[in-house]
Amino acid sequence: MHRVELHIAMDHPAFVGHFPGQPLLPGVSLLAEVLEVVLDDPVLTALVGAAPRIAAAKFHAPVRPGAQLVIQVEPGPRGIRFEVKEGERIAASGQLEAARGRPSAEPPQAGPHPLGGSTDVFSGRGAP
Repeated sequence: MHRVELHIAMDHPAFVGHFPGQPLLPGVSLLAEVLEVVLDDPVLTALVGAAPRIAAAKFHAPVRPGAQLVIQVEPGPRGIRFEVKEGERIAASGQLEAARGRPSAEPPQAGPHPLGGSTDVFSGRGAP
């Protein structure tokens, strides 16, 4: 099992506007942190490739500014299982799998968008 400790800064940019008076770290930000842990480990990356798909994700509890998290990842029968905890409380859990086809160490490239232009695969923004 691979374990990484993570402090969520009080002024993390994801809290801006999400939500005023009740800041909450968006689930996509938690998933990005999990992905970073996986991609920082060559053995884990070899299991799912550089652009894995999310096979399952469940958000159990909110993550607020200043949270001290532990991200745990471990190989499973079909990919990598993950759990994000704050103390004993589970904040998120799920599984990453290799994208359809075979795993690749190469990141995905921007390509033509079906409605014209192209899509930046990392931001989801279209490029003219």
